[in-house]
Amino acid sequence: MKNSGIKWHVIVFLAPAVLVYTAIMIFPLFNTLRLALYTEVDQVRQFVGLENFRTLFGNPHWSGQFWNALGNNFWFFFIHMIVQNPIGIALAAILSHPRLRFAAVYRTAIFVPTILSFVIVGFAWKLILSPIWGITPDMLKALGLKWLYAPYLGKEEYALTTLALISVWQFVGIPMMLIYAALLSIPEEVLEAGEVDGITGFASFWKIKLPLILPSIGIISILTFVGNFNAFDLIYTTQGALAGPAFSTDILGTFMYRTFFGFQLQLGDPHMGSAIASGMFGIILIGVCIYLFGIQTRLRRYQF
Repeated sequence: MKNSGIKWHVIVFLAPAVLVYTAIMIFPLFNTLRLALYTEVDQVRQFVGLENFRTLFGNPHWSGQFWNALGNNFWFFFIHMIVQNPIGIALAAILSHPRLRFAAVYRTAIFVPTILSFVIVGFAWKLILSPIWGITPDMLKALGLKWLYAPYLGKEEYALTTLALISVWQFVGIPMMLIYAALLSIPEEVLEAGEVDGITGFASFWKIKLPLILPSIGIISILTFVGNFNAFDLIYTTQGALAGPAFSTDILGTFMYRTFFGFQLQLGDPHMGSAIASGMFGIILIGVCIYLFGIQTRLRRYQF
C-alpha cells in the first residue's frame, strides 16, 4: 500500500534553506519591484505606478543611458558566447582524452582564475595593460608586434571588448569543467559502437559527443547570459562607477549603481534605480525563457 502522506522530513530539511533564500533573494526582489512604483516628493514617498518606467524609457536623458548600457551588456555576452564557450568546449574535449598526461594539473591551472577576486583580477590586468608601467608593450615589442599595442582600457572602441576578454580569461574554466563532466558521463558503450562503425577522432566528437552534450551547452549559455548581466565588479574595479572612457563600458549594473546610490555630483534615487533593476530582471527573465524554448525545440527536432 502506497504511503501518500506528507513527507515532513523533506519539509523540515528544506525549510532552513528556503527561509534563507527568501530572506536574501525573494524578499529583496519584490521589495525592489515595489520601490520602482514610488517616488519621493519633498521627502514624502508617493505612489506613481509606472511613471518611473515611462521616465526611464521615454525621457531622452534616461533612455539614452539605458539603451547604451543594454547594448554594452549584449556585446559583453556576445564576446563570451563566441570566445569563452567554444574555448571551454575545446579545452574539455582535449582534457577528457584518456591518453593526455597531467590532465588534472591543466584543469586546475585553467580553473584557478575563476576563484580569484574580481578586485585582484581587475587591478592585475589594469597594471598589465598600462601604457606606463605595464608589461604588455615590452612583451609585444620583444615579439616584434609592438604595432599591435594600444591603451586598450583607455580607448572607447577597445575598452569594452578588452574587459570582456579579461572576463573570458577568468571564467573559461566554468564551461570547461561543466562540459568535461558531461563528456565523462557519456557511456563507453556508445563510443565503442561508434568506433565499430569507423567513427573516431574528431568525427567521434562531432557526431556522437557533441549531440549528447547539447543540454549542458544550453545550460552554460543560460548561465553565461545571466552572469554577464551581473558583470559589475570587473568594470567597477577597472573603470570606476562612471564606466569610462565616456561611458563606453557602462552596463546596466553600473548604470543602476550610479542611479540608486549616487556618485560624485549625481544624487542617489532608489526609485529610479529600482526601475532599472526591474528592467534588468525582466530582460533576464525574457531572455532565459526564449533560450529555454529554443533549446527545447532543437532537442525535439534532434530526437525526431
